[in-house]
Amino acid sequence: MLKYYEPHLDLKRPDLHNTMCVVLTLKEAVNGTVLKAVAERLRSRFPYFYVKAALRGEDIVVQPNPLPMTVRSSWEPILLNSEESGYHLASWKYEGNRVAFEVSHALTDGTGIMPYIKSAMYLYLSETTGRSFDYEGFRLPGDVIPESETGNPFNDNDIDAIEAPFYEKKPITDFFRLVDDNAKPDKRVFFLKLSESQVMKYCKNHDGSPNAFISVMMARAARRYDPENEKTIVCSVAIDNKAMLGNTDNYKMFAGAANLDFPKDRDLNDISMACTIARIQLMMQAQPENSLWYLKQRKLGKKPTPTDIPRSTSFVSYVDCRSFGPLEPFIENLFILTSLQKVSDLLCEITCINHSFFLSYMQPFSSDRYFKCLLRELEWSGIDYEFLGSEHLRVSGIEASIPSQNSI
Repeated sequence: MLKYYEPHLDLKRPDLHNTMCVVLTLKEAVNGTVLKAVAERLRSRFPYFYVKAALRGEDIVVQPNPLPMTVRSSWEPILLNSEESGYHLASWKYEGNRVAFEVSHALTDGTGIMPYIKSAMYLYLSETTGRSFDYEGFRLPGDVIPESETGNPFNDNDIDAIEAPFYEKKPITDFFRLVDDNAKPDKRVFFLKLSESQVMKYCKNHDGSPNAFISVMMARAARRYDPENEKTIVCSVAIDNKAMLGNTDNYKMFAGAANLDFPKDRDLNDISMACTIARIQLMMQAQPENSLWYLKQRKLGKKPTPTDIPRSTSFVSYVDCRSFGPLEPFIENLFILTSLQKVSDLLCEITCINHSFFLSYMQPFSSDRYFKCLLRELEWSGIDYEFLGSEHLRVSGIEASIPSQNSI
């Protein structure tokens, strides 16, 4: 049986397949030859991303994959864990001056993937610019890989002794659904750039945080979109259970979510009050004992069923990518994309680099009517924004089967 802290690739459940994608726009066109060499050089430092799915008894496990990781000069999606991806659970792609890394979310989360992205950009920009950058803070080939990065991230926590947490928020099942029956089924992503200093000043003045503030803006936009709807808006906010328990180094996927509710009778015109309530709800659920209780269920072998996964109107995730240091002058922006699943109608991923917040807003329909409502809420709040474009959401999927030659 797999240990609870090992990657769990539930390939029998297509509804749980998820791919995260880190997209960077560089100042110059991407050199594919250099990128391929960088992808291979990083294998020695990040071997846990160079893996394939395999069978061990009835368990699906990951094992080393000696094949080269796919690096494509096309933005079109492929299937990970398939012949076209060399059976890898990750791949690189580029187009013009954009480059992206796609990886199975079962392997890692935003915290786990960013050191790899930073190291890739360090090696790539060192080669293409001919410059010698300060290597402090980057994980590079030749480094010793610490146990904290690859081992049990909760080795110092007494998971077995934890009791049920003091507070658990009951899920709301009959919540505000944001759909557009007149729009074509078309997964789209919209890109926004906000000033970091302006947003943080606004949060300070209104008792907010970036994820609480965006949650309130999305709730207000939903009310503007459908003012007659009486149902409660539910916004899920991503939580890193590893970080909650003091480990920000380990690469493994242990993300969770807190659910914020916005009932129809709550006055969202008082932004300070709305942000305060959102932060209190977030703090009540984002507690170490809640994370330990979640891990105890994992350790006991309890897997979520479709009815266990909280559904919501919107989902907000803030990936703290930290600084790219000396590389930042060569990077225009950084966005996170993920596969759109049925757990939420809307999805907003937030990153921060070069003193700017970059928001990727994703939806499963073609109409931009809700997005325009969100822009009007930012304008109403006095937040300046730069619209960087919109496109079809093209994120690679995951092949559910495991070829026999890929088995142990």
